[in-house]
Amino acid sequence: MDLSDDVDPAKAWVAAFITGVVGLVAAALLFTRQVYHGILWRYFWGPVHADAEGAECMVRFPDTGRTVPGESAEFGCSASAYDAAAVAEPGYTVVSTLGYILVLVFMLVGVYLLLQRFDLSPYRNFFFALVPFMLFGGALRTVEDAFVAAQRAGETPAVEFPASAVLISPFIYFTVFAIALAAFLASKWLSLQDLTETYYYPLAAIGSTVLSGTFGYLLSLAVTTDYVTLHASILVIVIGVATVTAALTYAAMDRYWPIVTAGTGLMSLVVIWGHAIDGAANVLANDWTHVWNLGDYSAKHPFNRFLIDTTNSLQGGTEIAGVYVGDGWPFFFVKIVVPVLILSVFDEQFMEESPRFAVMLLGAIVAVGLGPGTRDMVRIAFGI
Repeated sequence: MDLSDDVDPAKAWVAAFITGVVGLVAAALLFTRQVYHGILWRYFWGPVHADAEGAECMVRFPDTGRTVPGESAEFGCSASAYDAAAVAEPGYTVVSTLGYILVLVFMLVGVYLLLQRFDLSPYRNFFFALVPFMLFGGALRTVEDAFVAAQRAGETPAVEFPASAVLISPFIYFTVFAIALAAFLASKWLSLQDLTETYYYPLAAIGSTVLSGTFGYLLSLAVTTDYVTLHASILVIVIGVATVTAALTYAAMDRYWPIVTAGTGLMSLVVIWGHAIDGAANVLANDWTHVWNLGDYSAKHPFNRFLIDTTNSLQGGTEIAGVYVGDGWPFFFVKIVVPVLILSVFDEQFMEESPRFAVMLLGAIVAVGLGPGTRDMVRIAFGI
């Protein structure tokens, strides 16, 4: 007897999820200092808190349960100066990145099992209908940046911490997923009731609506407040550079490496474009914000920081032959080359044999580039 015949994958996933959550909570309660303070708070919740407060770091004292910004702590953000306190800075660490990757893979399996219960054909249209939600996620993340800007300006933001944590990574991914799932279920219902011919048009319409509403809110802040200012030229530059680069890359692939585009078609263009947005926004944020007299937008991800530091070291600074070029430019090329290499896996055979799985993976690949890229682009465009 094959055990796999008796086990429902969806039920097994739910059981694994519940077991994992219960085990994590139990470990945090039984070994509070080691598990909660030393791992969960330091690498996951603490950085979110610091981000929400716009602080350089947050310092937590396990003995009292008190959490204060680094500026108010005795030794600031110097973790080595404290005997027991945990120090967390905004952004990602190697530990948190690995943790998020594991959670992402596990959740992707859950999403795949969930979507198996629905007819998603035509799969390509489902993929394109999800793109507005990826843009929406990046714009929504910028709303929380606006809340931080309000605090710095001495005003009370519309949503304060801890409620604002749902708009900060990694929790914002669950927030956007919940909204997208609700939109998908509503769209499928409309289709089943014969109120629409397809499900993907209303799905795309809902995504476009929440994106427009979020961007409209940011525009209203730019008009009515002093702490948000729109620099439309940044949007034009980032989108323009990404679009031209993606189009040229796609055209070159279609001509000289057609096996890559044969299976995915225009979906590969979207994948490249999404990561080109991320690359262009990162380079502009790291090296060129002084053109608009904006503040410092240093990289928060360990890989970005490593690439920038390495480039700066090899160049001997931010200039080449006396010409300023910055030190973030290699990231843009990485964000073009890596997606192209990944797309080479999605050949015609893979797309035909596992279209549902392939489209889900492509959607995830776009999301991890377009979501953060949109956030960076919109954030610097609004100067927050």
